Amino acid sequence: MLKSWTAVLCLLVGLCLLNTQTAQAAVGCDLNDPDRDVARFFPESTGYKTSYMSVEKLGGQPLLQEIEKRLGDSFQGLYETIDNPYTVYDIFKGKEKIGYIHGVNQKGQYGGIQVFLCLDMNGTIRSFYFQKLTSKAAKELRDPAFGKQFEGLTLADFAKYDVKSGKSFEPGKVDQIKNPVPEAEADFRAALRAAKKNLILMDVFVFNKQSAQ
Repeated sequence: MLKSWTAVLCLLVGLCLLNTQTAQAAVGCDLNDPDRDVARFFPESTGYKTSYMSVEKLGGQPLLQEIEKRLGDSFQGLYETIDNPYTVYDIFKGKEKIGYIHGVNQKGQYGGIQVFLCLDMNGTIRSFYFQKLTSKAAKELRDPAFGKQFEGLTLADFAKYDVKSGKSFEPGKVDQIKNPVPEAEADFRAALRAAKKNLILMDVFVFNKQSAQ
């Protein structure tokens, strides 16, 4: 009888560990309410379509290394696994595609951050949006005035920004983004890293494909 209970206990523990490992394998980033959010960020839109991407499926380890080189930092942790799923929202006005929405997970000082970018067809930022933000400065960073500083910026602007040092290799538009709470420097820089990562991934997932067509 004791052996039977021991076997059952071991099985339950094993299942728990398996479920935990599976849950931690990859962390996606989807809009909580796509219908509402698409209408909010693209009021002229009439609909949207979702597509699902991963670095693993598109190019594997060589592609990951290319992305890390462009980012200037290594992917690490649950938010940046090679098999991490990414959801791209193609936004339409009638039959015409007018833009994209894409989000990424980012590790902040006190927890996870989700940064969504709304892009036009040229990859220019229309809107910057925190869907999730665990920070003591959440109120100030969520203020529309902070997000507005990202509008009009492109991957070319962020290419000059070094995510490790928090400074640009040469003066540029990213340097003009002001941190509203100096004490929250870690979360401010996490937001900038997330924006740069987001733009690089969209270049890989969408804009490189368009230019090749």
